[in-house]
Amino acid sequence: MIKETQWSDRRAAGEFESRSERILNFDLYSELRHGVAVSNLARQVAAELGMSDERCKELAIAGLVHDIGKLKLKRYVYVREHYPMVIEEMKYVRMHSALGYEELKEQGGYSDFILESILYHHENYDGSGYPSNLSGDDIPLGARVLRVCDVFCALTSDRPYRKAFDRNTAVELMIEEVKNFDMRVFLAFQRVIHRSDRPSGIREE
Repeated sequence: MIKETQWSDRRAAGEFESRSERILNFDLYSELRHGVAVSNLARQVAAELGMSDERCKELAIAGLVHDIGKLKLKRYVYVREHYPMVIEEMKYVRMHSALGYEELKEQGGYSDFILESILYHHENYDGSGYPSNLSGDDIPLGARVLRVCDVFCALTSDRPYRKAFDRNTAVELMIEEVKNFDMRVFLAFQRVIHRSDRPSGIREE
């Protein structure tokens, strides 16, 4: 009886580990795909704003790794996947931008522009964002660009709870929350996505 119980426990543990790996792999794939989409769009918006080639390249890098801090939260998030998040848990998950900043700063090789763009990419122009409730031009320009691109790419990608919105619907939803964005950046973003020769790599597919 004891052996059967031990075997059952091991099998359950193995199934949990296997299932967790599948969840992790799927999430990593989604995050990489999202990062590529944000990177491509951020570079084009930066160019539309007249930023230097070097800054455009740096924003492409920042876009690619802007959510890397989520990897440090993966154990907590994945174990809790079937439970709704309460306010305290949401505050914990909101640490990902700071965690990403710290991780990349420790690794070295990333400019202050890239690091600050990542750290503040969830700041809103009206001061309602995180982690520091910065507002207006106090938010680094790179972070303001990433904010717009991150939201658009999230809206135009499939999520477990909804299908991707089409481009026009996504923009309409963003206009409803336009207080979150730097208007100069938002208008540059709209020029990019509404060009007749719409660049590839924006939609997460």
